[in-house]
Amino acid sequence: MSEQLSFKLPIKVTHERHSFFVSEANKNAVAILEDCTTWPQGKMIVLGPKASGKSHLLEIWLNEKDAQPIDPLGDFEQPEAGAKIVVDNLQNVAGIGPAETRLFHLHNHLQSTGGLLLMASSIAVRQAGFRLSDLLSRLEGTSCTKIDRPDDALLHAVLLKAFMDRQLSPSPEVLAYILKNIDRSFDAAGDIVARLDVISMSTKRPITRAMAANILN
Repeated sequence: MSEQLSFKLPIKVTHERHSFFVSEANKNAVAILEDCTTWPQGKMIVLGPKASGKSHLLEIWLNEKDAQPIDPLGDFEQPEAGAKIVVDNLQNVAGIGPAETRLFHLHNHLQSTGGLLLMASSIAVRQAGFRLSDLLSRLEGTSCTKIDRPDDALLHAVLLKAFMDRQLSPSPEVLAYILKNIDRSFDAAGDIVARLDVISMSTKRPITRAMAANILN
């Protein structure tokens, strides 16, 4: 059978609390973000592998705390006194002089006005390559909470959510096969779902165990 042309459909990524699965791998991070009154100096960094749910968790906190996202890679006005600020992908700021300077001033502004600063990074601060020494010392002095590599329960939830975001409904048999044979990482889960989506669209066929096996092998 010849393959059909595939057309990319929008991926509906959901970031509500009900779609975030809590397991042994992330429960400590969830608990710490739920009670920001315990954060030393009003700041916290969430560390975890790529695609581990950091951005999802930050989005939940942002919505529930009426916080404001800021990207130091671009210009921004200093927020109001006592603001709650979210900075995602902290590792992308490292080594970029203007962005590091903006984050440094934001950090000082929030501390002096009693604000809260929640950040997330896939790389430990000391390994990220920050060059501004004053910023680095402040980041190294920031408490961290970690999202660990996924256990089976969390990896299953990540797979299921990735399929749902793409409006795909693989059978329980397919899910079980993938979970048993996949590399134990969030990246691997996202990768196989994306590749199965492409194959399913191009062949106009539902996702099968044979498709998954072909990719995994």
